[in-house]
Amino acid sequence: MYLSLSKPACQGEYPHFSETSKNPIEIIRKMMEQPFCHMHGPEHHVMVGSALLAAYKNAGGEIDLPEALLEMMNRGKTILGGVCGFWDACGAGISTGMFISIISGATPLKDEPWGLANKMTSKALDAIGSIGVPRCCKRDFYMAIISAIDYVAENFNIQMENVNCNLRFHTHISD
Repeated sequence: MYLSLSKPACQGEYPHFSETSKNPIEIIRKMMEQPFCHMHGPEHHVMVGSALLAAYKNAGGEIDLPEALLEMMNRGKTILGGVCGFWDACGAGISTGMFISIISGATPLKDEPWGLANKMTSKALDAIGSIGVPRCCKRDFYMAIISAIDYVAENFNIQMENVNCNLRFHTHISD
C-alpha cells in the first residue's frame, strides 16, 4: 500500500503537503507524517527518490514529474525490506541512484548517465556507511538526501534547498 501512496504525496494530494517546495527534506518530512510511513521499512526506498524528484522539478529541473514518480515507484518497489543488512546497500542510498538515473535518462547502454547514477549511489552509501550502525531508516534517508542535494548542484546545476536537519532519531535503534 505504501507504494501507491508515494506518488500522490509528491503531487500534493495530501492536505499538509507543499508541492512547490524545493527542499526534499521538507517534502520527505511531510511524507513521513502519512499513515503509510513506518519507522523502518521498504517505503523509504521509494520515498527518498520521490522527494528528490519533486524538489528537483520545483527547483527548475526539466522532468515530467508524474511519469518520473511512477518510474521511481516501479523501481523502488523492487528493493526489498532488509536490503541494508542482506545486500549491504541501504535502499535509501540506492534510491538516490535511481533518482539520478531517472533525471539523466540512464540505461545500461548510456555511459555518462550510468556513471552518474552509480557515483550518486556510492556517495550516498558512503555517507550512510560512515555512521557505522544499522537500523535507522530515517537517519539514513537524511544522509542520502543531503548527499544528493550536493551532487545534483555539482553535476546538474540545479540547486535544491537544504535545511539543517536536526535528527530526531537515534544513531542506533536496538532490536
